[in-house]
Amino acid sequence: LMSRLQGEMACSNDYLSRPETMVRLLAAGLKRLWSVDIADCPIRNLVEDKLASARIRVDRGLVDLDDWEPDTAAEVGCDSPRQLLEYLIAHRPAEEELVFSHGDYCLPNVFFHEDRVSGFIDLGRSGAADKWQDIALCVRSLRHNTGDDRCRDLLFRELGVMPDEDKIRYYILLDELF
Repeated sequence: LMSRLQGEMACSNDYLSRPETMVRLLAAGLKRLWSVDIADCPIRNLVEDKLASARIRVDRGLVDLDDWEPDTAAEVGCDSPRQLLEYLIAHRPAEEELVFSHGDYCLPNVFFHEDRVSGFIDLGRSGAADKWQDIALCVRSLRHNTGDDRCRDLLFRELGVMPDEDKIRYYILLDELF
C-alpha cells in the first residue's frame, strides 16, 4: 500500500528540516481525521475498551518488553506492565472528546506530498476515540523524531487547543501496553 501512496513520511529529512511546515501538515492531518463523522462508526476505542484490551495483553504476557520504555512508566512509579495497567485504571480520564482517531498518529504513519497531507498508513487502531489519543502520540513522536519540544508548542498553536498534560501523559502511558 505504501508504494501506492504518494509522497514521503512526515519524518523524512525534508520535512524534519522544515519543522513549521511539518507541524502545520500534521495538524491538518489530525483535523482531517477528526472531521470524519463517527455517528455510525462501528469501531469504538474508548478508554474502557482500550483498558479491557490492555488487560488481556498484560494477562497473556503480550506486552513487548523489548519495546517498553521503562523511564516512561517509572515517571508514575510503575516498573511492570501490570503495575502500569493498574495505574491507568485508577487514573483514567473523566471524559473523552470523541473523534475519528488514527490510533497511532506518529510521524512515520503520516505522508505528505507537495506540502499537503497525502495519506495515512497503519490504521489498524483507528475508530472513535478521544482526540487526545492522537495528540499524545503525535507529541511523543515529535519529541522522538526532533529531539526537542519546540514543535510541540507549534502543534498546539496549529490545533488551536491548550495542552492537556494529564491526558497526554495518560495516552502515552497507555500506548506502552500495545
